[in-house]
Amino acid sequence: MMFRKFKHLTIGLGAILGIAMSAPTVQAADYTDTATSYAGNWMVRVGASVVAPDSSADVFAAGTLVPTHNAEVSTEVVPTATIAYFFTPNIAAELFCCFAKHDVEGRGTLAGLDLGDTWIFPPAVTLQYHFTQFGRFKPYVGAGFQYIAFFDESTASGLGGAQLDIDDSIGATLQIGFDYEIQDGWYFNADLKKTFFEMDAAWAGTGVTADVTLDPWIVTVAVGRRFNLGDLFR
Repeated sequence: MMFRKFKHLTIGLGAILGIAMSAPTVQAADYTDTATSYAGNWMVRVGASVVAPDSSADVFAAGTLVPTHNAEVSTEVVPTATIAYFFTPNIAAELFCCFAKHDVEGRGTLAGLDLGDTWIFPPAVTLQYHFTQFGRFKPYVGAGFQYIAFFDESTASGLGGAQLDIDDSIGATLQIGFDYEIQDGWYFNADLKKTFFEMDAAWAGTGVTADVTLDPWIVTVAVGRRFNLGDLFR
């Protein structure tokens, strides 16, 4: 499991380095993009995301793999926000985050069992390349990392009320999307992220543990505002 996680992190890091090495010289000053009516160094977006884990689990009882046991994590729709800083018209760094609550449900011979639920805090940081040659339509690609923190895990009624505990994890993230300028620095955004997560889970006092693969798809639609900080003080 650790080898697979390292491989995903290496792929993500390689993508980031490749984008960074091809970037033009960084310019931190305010600028206006002549391809549209308005642009700025900063962009804030607010929207909604479908978080759809591509989940599975290797379940162990007293350290022995039970191949007929499996589990999955529910798909949820949650409010999300991003903040991005443009080093140049093409190169940006983005911070994405939200809070979400997911149910963990049994599959295979555990089908129908409630294995608990958990809140998550999953910030993601990506380095992006934005294509500016299409006027108001600005597609982009990105790569980076996402950290996922699990908290307020519940008991599992399907396992006699055992307390669920899931370890935090970090994974490589790939991203594709576009911004479309509506008017005067306001943008419509659509974005797709894929993150590769693996983590350990345990149910206290039962001897049951699991190696969980999460690998969520995150589909987002949002409205954004792009600006220069100097504009706020004029």
